[in-house]
Amino acid sequence: MEKKFQGVYAVLCTPFTQDDKIDEMALRKHLRFLLDEGKVHGIIPTGSTGEFTALTEEERLSVAEITIDEVKGKVPVVVGTASVSTSKTIEYSQIAQNAGADGVMVVPPYYCHPNDKEIFSHYKALSENIDIPIVIYNNPGTSGVDMQPSLVARLAEFDEISYIKESSGDMTRVAQIMRLCGDKINIFCGCDTLAMEMFAMGVTGWIAPAANMLPQLCVDLFELAAIQKDMDKAKKLYFRFLPLLTMFESTGQYVQLTKAGMDILGRPVGIPRLPLQPPTKQARQELNEILDSLLA
Repeated sequence: MEKKFQGVYAVLCTPFTQDDKIDEMALRKHLRFLLDEGKVHGIIPTGSTGEFTALTEEERLSVAEITIDEVKGKVPVVVGTASVSTSKTIEYSQIAQNAGADGVMVVPPYYCHPNDKEIFSHYKALSENIDIPIVIYNNPGTSGVDMQPSLVARLAEFDEISYIKESSGDMTRVAQIMRLCGDKINIFCGCDTLAMEMFAMGVTGWIAPAANMLPQLCVDLFELAAIQKDMDKAKKLYFRFLPLLTMFESTGQYVQLTKAGMDILGRPVGIPRLPLQPPTKQARQELNEILDSLLA
């Protein structure tokens, strides 16, 4: 039976050892923390925060397989399977499906700047070659491709495409997508500093890099705002969260800050792969102060 995706999904960072290998032990430990203590509703390996573009094919498969094995069906696992070519995206997605993934998350081909016709053909081919749900991922800031609501509505006609991670930073997109797509598309918040506003609009969930560091607080915020509709309590927690979310959004250093934050919190997962580097001493100090305030 197909699982419905909803709630807070932690988009995993990828742990590395000191000699720059996948740290399986750290990955499994982190996954157990997210499930047992964080109570997240879903897991997404090999996404942007997981440094998927810096992983080899073998490493991408390994991270996905380890994640699926450790999660053991407790929550949905949606594997990031994007590539710059349609054939590779299909290949990665089929491998994920065969490994037991509950779905895939796919940003449009990046760098090559495909037009609407090409994007449509890309997702059409993908939907024809896998049988698990596809989360389309609109993130123009990193991919260089901005999928407009009218295109999203066309893509929503494919049975396999029933979710979108919307990260454009344009709040009007949520209403436009809802109006054009109705119940054919479920929206995940992908812009952290608009989380509260998107929850109030009734989005399905939040794909949150911050859930690596503070999963329970992310879950609390979503459930207060989206489930319990207790906007007064939700707003208070959101305002506490905003310095962290703003730091993420304003710098774009999701990978660097996530890994630094986990180190500060005593759950180290190594440093990012080059060319990414750990945050400066000043940025790390600012992050430390924000985390101290959030956990006080």
